[in-house]
Amino acid sequence: VSDASGCSMIALLHTGAAKFPQHFLPRARQAVCPLLPAGVLQGYGSVVSRKLASHGFGASMAAMSSFPPQRYHYFLVLDFEATCDKPQIHPQEIIEFPILKLNGRTMEIESTFHMYVQPVVHPQLTPFCTELTGIIQGMVDGQPSLQQVLERVDEWMAKEGLLDPSVKSIFVTCGDWDLKVMLPGQCQYLGLPVADYFKQWINLKKAYSFAMGSWPKNGLLDMNKGLNLQHIGRPHSGIDDCKNIANIMKTLAHRGFIFKQTSKPF
Repeated sequence: VSDASGCSMIALLHTGAAKFPQHFLPRARQAVCPLLPAGVLQGYGSVVSRKLASHGFGASMAAMSSFPPQRYHYFLVLDFEATCDKPQIHPQEIIEFPILKLNGRTMEIESTFHMYVQPVVHPQLTPFCTELTGIIQGMVDGQPSLQQVLERVDEWMAKEGLLDPSVKSIFVTCGDWDLKVMLPGQCQYLGLPVADYFKQWINLKKAYSFAMGSWPKNGLLDMNKGLNLQHIGRPHSGIDDCKNIANIMKTLAHRGFIFKQTSKPF
C-alpha cells in the first residue's frame, strides 16, 4: 500500500485479478482492510468480476476451475460420412466433412466447419447410404469436390489461428477409420496430398476405455450410455456425431481425464 487510501493495492488487486490466485483474494482483502478508510473496498468483489467479464475471463475461469488443464489449446472433432452399400462399394468417397473446434480450457464449441462433398467415382448415392446417413442426393449434387473442400478446410484452419505453430491442436475421431483409412485412402486414389495436421489424432474410443476401463463396442451409443448422456441427433449424421463426441469429451474432462494423442506417427 503506497498511501493511506490504499489505492495502489486496490489497483493491483483489480488489474492483476486474472493472474492472482483466487484462494489468496480473501486473505489479501483481510490484510488491506485495516489500512483503508471505511467503504473503500465496498463492492470490491463485483468490480473484479466486472473487469474479468469485460476481458472474457468469467466463463473460462469458471470452467477452468472445474477440471484440470488439457495438453492442447484446441480439439478438432471430426466425423466423416462416406458413400456406402451392402456389399461395400469401392472406393468409398467422403460425402460429409464436419469439424467442431473445441476450446481446450472450457471444452466448449467455438467454431464449426461443415460441408457436403460431391462424390465423383460413384456420384449416385445408394438407398442404403441415404438410410444410414440421412444424406439425400440433393445434398451432395453440385457440392465442391474433395480437393476443393480440403482447400476450404485449410482456409478455415488459418482463419481460426490453428496453423500458428504456437497453437497446439489435434483432431479427435470416434475410431481410427476417418484419418487412418478414409481420408488418406481417398487422397491417394485422387492423387491429393494429405496435410500434416490430419496425420495425428485422438481416438475417442481409446480415450474412453482409458478413462472408464471398458471398450465401447457400439461406439458413441455405448459411450453416451456409460456416461449417462442423452444421444444428440441421429446416429451416422456426421455433424451430429461430432456433437456427441464433443459432449463425451467435455464430460470426461470434467471428471479429470487428460486427453493424449493415440495415433502413431506416420
